[in-house]
Amino acid sequence: MSKEISLAEVKKHNKSEDLWVVIEDKVYDLTKFLHEHPGGEDSLISVAGRNGTREFVDVGHSQEAREIMKKFLIGNLAASDIKKPSVGATPTADDTGTGNANAIAIATPKQCCILH
Repeated sequence: MSKEISLAEVKKHNKSEDLWVVIEDKVYDLTKFLHEHPGGEDSLISVAGRNGTREFVDVGHSQEAREIMKKFLIGNLAASDIKKPSVGATPTADDTGTGNANAIAIATPKQCCILH
């Protein structure tokens, strides 16, 4: 899929009846998958119209879930909207959730739904 979609366009699709999500710089239209999502509708609605990569990775989705996603791929996030990680960046409180900017979190991914 070579269609580039801007983050501004993704942000317009932020409702349950029109739900787009960015995951790992790819844009998915999950509107038709909303009622089928094993993790519940709320987890998708909470990331509607934005980048849900962190939430997707944190849950620990299976390879099967990644295969299912391919059906809903509608394009790639526009290159101008892709954030590049800073070289030598230090984790912040937002990265670790500890409130300590010097802490490094070692996360154990949770398993999502029934798709292990």
